[in-house]
Amino acid sequence: MKGHRRTLSVDLGERTYPIYIGPGLIDEPDLYRAHIASPGVMIVSNDRVAPLYLARVRAALSDYRVGEVILPDGETYKNLTTWNLIFDALLQQRYGRDCTLVALGGGVIGDMAGFAAACYQRGVALLQVPTTLLAQVDSSVGGKTGVNHAAGKNMIGAFYQPRAVLADIDTLNTLPRRELAAGLAEVVKYGLIRDPDFFIWLEEHAGALLARDDVALSEAIERSCRNKAQVVAADERESGQRALLNLGHSFGHAIEAAVGYGNWLHGEAVSAGMVMAADLSRRLGWIDQTTVLRIRRLLHNLELPVDPPASIAIERWLELMAVDKKVLDGSLRLVLLRAIGDALVSDAFSTEQLTATIEGAC
Repeated sequence: MKGHRRTLSVDLGERTYPIYIGPGLIDEPDLYRAHIASPGVMIVSNDRVAPLYLARVRAALSDYRVGEVILPDGETYKNLTTWNLIFDALLQQRYGRDCTLVALGGGVIGDMAGFAAACYQRGVALLQVPTTLLAQVDSSVGGKTGVNHAAGKNMIGAFYQPRAVLADIDTLNTLPRRELAAGLAEVVKYGLIRDPDFFIWLEEHAGALLARDDVALSEAIERSCRNKAQVVAADERESGQRALLNLGHSFGHAIEAAVGYGNWLHGEAVSAGMVMAADLSRRLGWIDQTTVLRIRRLLHNLELPVDPPASIAIERWLELMAVDKKVLDGSLRLVLLRAIGDALVSDAFSTEQLTATIEGAC
């Protein structure tokens, strides 16, 4: 892909860091050098991404002592057992508290490497080098890290910000079409929760995005990251508006857990979850059916599922959603919509309304 580099900042005072967006970034030594203060670097990747990009990152880091730990690929491995392999490598290769972890991969690698960086010797430096669209527009930005538990997704983790994010859009050339579409679900989310003009833009450019048009993808990534950076700067630890970034996620996480992690991609589950959140918002009288259909249409045009699996029983839905991270004092709160571009966190729905949304979707 050809294009110009774009740079944004996540404004967190002394911990402010840049997000670099553009082609060829993983090959540029100066980008790494500006954010690595010690000679020891450990690259964390997986057995799918490493054959594609590990050698190039190592070449860019040739001035450093570089180690690597290659994890198995997939959401099913995002657990404490696999996570511990990072510590095994760090300790066996005698990395100290001045080392830097480089997360090279998608959201699973970014989450696990970030959580490891937060914990190893009580915190070491972290660089995010996301190689999927979903990771570039969402999980690599903002400092949410963690692993899954059998009882729920991302239930074990920490807030831990990187020193920088290098979003090389050339890596999207090797991304399977299904994963590209899954990343677009998180892009649509930003339009739904706070940027109605962006939602309209997405309706107009859905075909270009699926065709991997470099100008369209760069614009979508920049606008998504700008939206997320503003939210994170205002609410780093999700005490308020940052929770809006979870639109569709409570339903989506339940789908992932019910069908087994990895069978539905995260973005696919979030897509169906956003439609369910829209339907519940309609039942509360906040949006109309025309708006729900408009949301469904855009997601469908981006080749994303708009309905959850029919095999999940109502009791299982309610059981899984009861352990969602947004449960407060025993009350489930969900991100819902008052309009496209206007979201809120609410527990104003009844169990009957929630059940009706689940039954209607399934």
